Amino acid sequence: MNQIEPHVPDPDALAQPIGDPLGEILHLLKLTGTFYCQSRLSAPWGVAIPGFPDILSFAVITHGRCFMRVGEDNPFEVEKGDLVLMTKGAPIGFFSSEDTPLLTLEELPIRKVTEILETLEYGGGGAETGIMYGLVRIDHAASGLLMDLLPDIIKIDPWEEDAGSWLQATLQFIAKEARELRPGGETVITRLADVVVIEAIRRWLNSAPDANRGWLKAARDPQIGRTIVAIHRAPAANWSVESLAQLAGMSRSAFSARFTELVGVPAIQYLATWRMHLAREQLIETDQPISQIAARVGYLSEPSFNKAFKRVFEVPPGKVRKLHSLKETHA
Repeated sequence: MNQIEPHVPDPDALAQPIGDPLGEILHLLKLTGTFYCQSRLSAPWGVAIPGFPDILSFAVITHGRCFMRVGEDNPFEVEKGDLVLMTKGAPIGFFSSEDTPLLTLEELPIRKVTEILETLEYGGGGAETGIMYGLVRIDHAASGLLMDLLPDIIKIDPWEEDAGSWLQATLQFIAKEARELRPGGETVITRLADVVVIEAIRRWLNSAPDANRGWLKAARDPQIGRTIVAIHRAPAANWSVESLAQLAGMSRSAFSARFTELVGVPAIQYLATWRMHLAREQLIETDQPISQIAARVGYLSEPSFNKAFKRVFEVPPGKVRKLHSLKETHA
């Protein structure tokens, strides 16, 4: 049986009011920029971008118009001001007209400006289109829960909404920074891109009918959402079904049934999985001893932690750290 650290929930963490559980979860998301490409394209032109598993990509049309194809879906038209977020890492095609052949990245005159920024000027001299394209990764433990429920494509036209003026201005500022490459431009682009991606996700959450199901519906539930946030705030606490039910203001049986119905797994299984995702994050991002990481997510026994970790990820924690270190060495 897993040995959980016998202490009560952190009173400082849990004393904070819980107004918007889903908003708090979005606040936890941490995006890591991979690279950005500022393109100036003149018709006829076509660009094929390969798929990147587990990576979000986004495109901002800074001027002109073009067609897009995501995966095997039918192409659709995008124009100045449109923001398109692709969530499943599928291959993407951009082209000036639907009969234009697409060139791969290896065939295009891409210029690497910095480690994270590239530019592309290409085409036949006709009508121009500007595209700001970026790749980002969500690195927080909540990312998998959210990504599984997002649609393949989120398309936003900031001009359509009264509140869109700030988003439009942000997109234009990103494009301006990419063109001018002033000191600190990489940092500005990265931070603003994070805001844009989170805003795209938030708008989908607030407007799409499909955004009220599964884990998202659970996070919005006044009672179950409260317990999800409590688990996120104090993952190492000695939670039980009884203590979580008390926090939700429900009977043990009613809470257990509702949590499982909305989230898809029992509360204690959700807690265990959440702890392991947090532990994996710390294994990758820090050099702390495994025993210390185990204690931080609620395990006094390192063997019990190792067993729980392997049950979730199918490999022991030490191997995760070793594989990540090798990947960083060869990057």
